[in-house]
Amino acid sequence: MYRIQASDLAEIVLKKKLFVAPVILAGAAWLLAATPFARYLPGDPAIPARVPAVFPAGWRFPAGRQATFARHAIVASNNQLAAEVGVQVMKQGGNAVDGAVATGFALAVAYPEAGNLGGGGYMVIRMADGRTDAIDYRETAPLAATRDMYVGANGKLNGESLIGPKASGVPGSVAGMVEAQRKYGALPLAKVMAPAIRLAAEGFVVDSAFFSSLSQGRHRIDGFPGKTVFFPNGAPPAIGSRLVQPQLAATLKSIAASGSRAFYHGAIADSIVAEMQRSGGLITKQDLTRYQPVWRQPIRSTYRGYTLLSMPPSSSGGATITEMMNILEAYGQAAPFGSAERIHALASASQRAFIDRNSKLGDPAFVKVPLGTLTSKAYAKAIAKTISRDHADATTRLASGLREGNETTHYSVVDGLGNAVATTTTLNDLYGSGVYVAGAGFFLNDEMDDFTSQPGTPNMYGLIQGAANAIAPGKRMLSAMSPTIVLDPRGNLLLVTGARGGPRIISATSQIILNVIDHRMSLADAMSAPRIHHQSLPDSIRVETGGVDRSVIARLTAMGHQVYELSGIASAASIMRVKGGYEGMDDPRSRGGGAVGY
Repeated sequence: MYRIQASDLAEIVLKKKLFVAPVILAGAAWLLAATPFARYLPGDPAIPARVPAVFPAGWRFPAGRQATFARHAIVASNNQLAAEVGVQVMKQGGNAVDGAVATGFALAVAYPEAGNLGGGGYMVIRMADGRTDAIDYRETAPLAATRDMYVGANGKLNGESLIGPKASGVPGSVAGMVEAQRKYGALPLAKVMAPAIRLAAEGFVVDSAFFSSLSQGRHRIDGFPGKTVFFPNGAPPAIGSRLVQPQLAATLKSIAASGSRAFYHGAIADSIVAEMQRSGGLITKQDLTRYQPVWRQPIRSTYRGYTLLSMPPSSSGGATITEMMNILEAYGQAAPFGSAERIHALASASQRAFIDRNSKLGDPAFVKVPLGTLTSKAYAKAIAKTISRDHADATTRLASGLREGNETTHYSVVDGLGNAVATTTTLNDLYGSGVYVAGAGFFLNDEMDDFTSQPGTPNMYGLIQGAANAIAPGKRMLSAMSPTIVLDPRGNLLLVTGARGGPRIISATSQIILNVIDHRMSLADAMSAPRIHHQSLPDSIRVETGGVDRSVIARLTAMGHQVYELSGIASAASIMRVKGGYEGMDDPRSRGGGAVGY
């Protein structure tokens, strides 16, 4: 349904040369403007009113910020250059899928800490005609992988799942992006990839964010061929200098000319295998030639009349968010934002959803996933009844710490027709395994750490996972990536979102959606609002420093919650439909990203 204003009516009458008495025109305009029907006539889509947010006095991101507005099309990304590339391709006639793929390849050039050719990811697509789809291009375990390959003779994890050649799964990014563009794109692949190729061949200017990222990732890069590219004189390229990557440009040209076959069957594949043989990795030519992305049906769920389209397994994101939000819906109306009652409800729902996530989810080609049960309203209603209103319910507490991970990257795209794409892609850790494919110009992932290397032992994100996610040859490791598209109660596109940050992706993505739906926040406030995280084990609520009033923390503690502060919880990139177009923004917690539109 649509809206028209009195001024619009006058313009229509004049353009159509409808000469009517001024009094009739004025009366008709008044009638249309004064009745509810006026909101739903052809014009701008009816957008629910937003409510100004109120954050704690000590919170570092003020409420009332402005997101980037675009009338026609927009890209929000953790990297500004990549967002510009996506918009450039859409201006040339590409649709949202073309824009998303162009952004993805540009991220591999300008954002190598997370953008990649050597990793994997997920894409949720909603076309303007109502078609929905999801493509899984998660990495797979090499055929030589074994269940206990990271357990040493002493029975403890040996660390090889984190850095070095044995940490890498078979990459899926190139196959996934090329396949998505083949099925839904409007332009030739070569035209979609041309801006990324130029970015690699001609270079881009190093800014402070890129310099800082390389400096922080040096311990991971130094032991492999990438050292000569990113630390040519023993230090990162100077801020203001231009970084040119000719090897990567040649790789991208090959993919643009021959599609994913160039990556998985040709000289690029030979370079990957040669690097594995040189450094002791497991990926073989057979692993590469047999890799295939998988088209899946998005999880379609509802929350208070809104529709969510999210990623199914091998990602845990869609199932966990769906279960969590179903629990919250069954629990009752949302308490005020930032209150102890609201945080208790969020934490308790998340705690229970993560218990299921960590024990029951895995690659559906290898394990039976009870997806129907986990995403059902009846199941959530039963779980909601277990949540007390005034005290926490403990899970087994671990002494191990939990650290933030920001090695994934998310981007959201909407085109002028209303086609929408939510994409999350990753190398896992910053610069992945650190292994750099000499001659081809990209890093390989360390996604093997996302498997359950040893039941009962936390991975790099503190997650305790079960046998459903154990290592097996050819298996996709479980992920927390949560690309999500939200439709309003009339079925119109409302929100495209997702985040980076390990398991905290799930918390950030779900809370942005809740901020928009339950608390009626603007996009900027929904993105800037303080976040909390509870992943079952460790049995505690993590809150962002300054984001929760001390009196609220005291109340949560009295309820039996363990509450700890940390600097940040994930980093999102989102787009929301507003009157007259779209708003988009990168997370204020990150550096170097942005939204670009026209």
